[in-house]
Amino acid sequence: MASADHQCERHPTEAHKHNGNHPQGLVCPVHSPVAEEAKRTRKAIGRNRDYVKISVPEGQPIRLPMEWWKTLLAFVYAAFNLVLTTVVITVVHERVPAKENSPPLPDKFFDYIGRVKWAFTVTEVNGMVLVGIWSTQWLFHRYRSILGRRFFFLMGTLYLYRCVTMYITTLPVPSMHMTCAPKLYGDSQAKLQRVLQLISGAGLSITGSHIMCGDFLYSGHTVMLTLTYLFIKEYSPRSFWWYHLLCWLLAAVGVACILVAHEHYSVDVVVAYFITSRLFYWYHTMANVQILRSTPSYLTHTWWNPIFNFLERNVQTQVPCSFCWPVTWPPACLKNPCKKYSMVQSAREE
Repeated sequence: MASADHQCERHPTEAHKHNGNHPQGLVCPVHSPVAEEAKRTRKAIGRNRDYVKISVPEGQPIRLPMEWWKTLLAFVYAAFNLVLTTVVITVVHERVPAKENSPPLPDKFFDYIGRVKWAFTVTEVNGMVLVGIWSTQWLFHRYRSILGRRFFFLMGTLYLYRCVTMYITTLPVPSMHMTCAPKLYGDSQAKLQRVLQLISGAGLSITGSHIMCGDFLYSGHTVMLTLTYLFIKEYSPRSFWWYHLLCWLLAAVGVACILVAHEHYSVDVVVAYFITSRLFYWYHTMANVQILRSTPSYLTHTWWNPIFNFLERNVQTQVPCSFCWPVTWPPACLKNPCKKYSMVQSAREE
């Protein structure tokens, strides 16, 4: 039997090669550049026996389970704290001193900037726009369940902290223009109606539901403006700088208008921004740096660390910025299960 080299010499392409007419696309499999390079590599390895073989592990696919039931629990947690906030506001409202007896506290910002009546409307409109943008972005994100439970947990925790600060320290109204609803004292049924009214109007002044005072330290509007912007920026492409800039302007203008409208003291806004941003960065540092979960550190000494471990136990990598359609069409229940079988059957019959 002829060797491979001898067979290659008798291949018709050799005749073309000698004639100078090498046909395009026909290459000798033995004397091709790839084969020659492989031969040289084998000879080099034979001369140097002390080589080390390095095994490269195959890349593991990213596995991020949805776990919607955890997202539902985080939503219930956030909803409970929002309702608790309305109850605390109703209770604190009864303790707010009358502005005639306790005038507003001195505030350096108010000393230089006069009140603009329509400014607080700008704040609430910007807040609703940011919430709408974040809701749309969340809806189209591939890992929306993970993002949802992170957002609900952080929002619920921030409003839980707000309940504590509002209850332990009751500040007088920040401006004389504010008109507070009459005190109800022991009328529990009327207080319950105020709670329901506040919930139905989402606590916004433009809906007419915000008629009580006392919810000053710290600002809930600043919390939502800051939190939605941070989530929008964190879970969108880094190259969308114009998108981030637009959302930042909406949040910054909204926060500034809170002070321009004299609806909150400056300390209310500063504390709200500081707590919201620090809690967001704290949580996401622990979520994105895996070694911090298993190594004891000061970051793990928070009261909510067990809840964090429960929510993030199966999220072993940083959530990628990936988007998809929220609803596939047609749904799986409407797809024809016999279509693939029919194709196989028709192929066999042929």
